Amino acid sequence: MKAMLYEIFLHMKLNVRSKELLVHYYIVPFIFYVLMSSVFTSIMPDAHLTLIQSMTVFSVTMGGVMGSPYPLIEFYGSEIKKAYHVGNIPLWTLAAGNFLSSLVHIFAMSLVIFFTAPIFFDAVVPKNLVEYFLMLLLVIVVSLCVGLVFGLYTKSSSKVGMATQLVFMPSMIMSGIMFPVTLLPDSLQTIGKVLPATWGFEAMCRENLQFGSYYPLLIIMAITLVLSLWKLRKISID
Repeated sequence: MKAMLYEIFLHMKLNVRSKELLVHYYIVPFIFYVLMSSVFTSIMPDAHLTLIQSMTVFSVTMGGVMGSPYPLIEFYGSEIKKAYHVGNIPLWTLAAGNFLSSLVHIFAMSLVIFFTAPIFFDAVVPKNLVEYFLMLLLVIVVSLCVGLVFGLYTKSSSKVGMATQLVFMPSMIMSGIMFPVTLLPDSLQTIGKVLPATWGFEAMCRENLQFGSYYPLLIIMAITLVLSLWKLRKISID
């Protein structure tokens, strides 16, 4: 347990020092949050009602799907993997350490949005804070699970940037965080329902938590975890 906590702490320090991760976890989400919040509240009178949720979902998707895979590619594609073998340390601890440290970073950025949006943009605070933060944690975990798949199955940093766009860009357009999904054609609304951001945004905007609003997130999490565990087992054998 002590070793695992040290590894999480080490990952957090490495993440902060990494320019790539600093961009995905903090810089881009914060700039997007400030600029788009200013625009949304200026042109859409009701934007403040879901501003916290929409900006948070963007931040979570950016960090979880696009940012978290990079350390995994570096770890499992380098000599670090051999060092873990020599030390008889399970290789899954690399993925677990990166997962948990990324969760802390993304949650921290989400808190920045939560506390500053009502002050600077007159955003409405969710009524049920317990349910809101439970759903926030679930959305972060699911997004990191998706990022875990990309990190384990993609062999280079250049390729993972392109691959993660297949989830990130549709999430921005089809999840409802930029504009109501009702403005989209039925076909795109249907496609959007396979994205964690769509269900996460919908669930975080609800006043009362309902199983129907978050069970798709559990399904996505289960599928991605099975794929990740299978790949980690294969990496350990190789």
